[in-house]
Amino acid sequence: MEIEVLSERENPLLNRKEIRFLIRYEGSTPTIKDVKLKIAAMYNVDKNLVIVDKIDQEFGKMESKCYVKIYSDENSMKMIEKKSTLEKNKIDEEKEGEGENNG
Repeated sequence: MEIEVLSERENPLLNRKEIRFLIRYEGSTPTIKDVKLKIAAMYNVDKNLVIVDKIDQEFGKMESKCYVKIYSDENSMKMIEKKSTLEKNKIDEEKEGEGENNG
């Protein structure tokens, strides 16, 4: 998965950084979890402070436009984001761990 940043904006009023970028990939469209982990590693931030707001894909193309918000603290994120958005972006670590232990 290759990421090209299209725009990056600091939003001090909402304590977050807003990023629009283009993802190029092979195969199926990356999941929210994949994008979230890649952005967290790219910007060296906690994955729990990254919100993937939108992944837009055009039919037949192996690229998607994404909109991501990186919050400076968890309280700001919980006050601003809708509950459904937080649930959608939640990485369930218990489910990840279960697959590794069964073997």
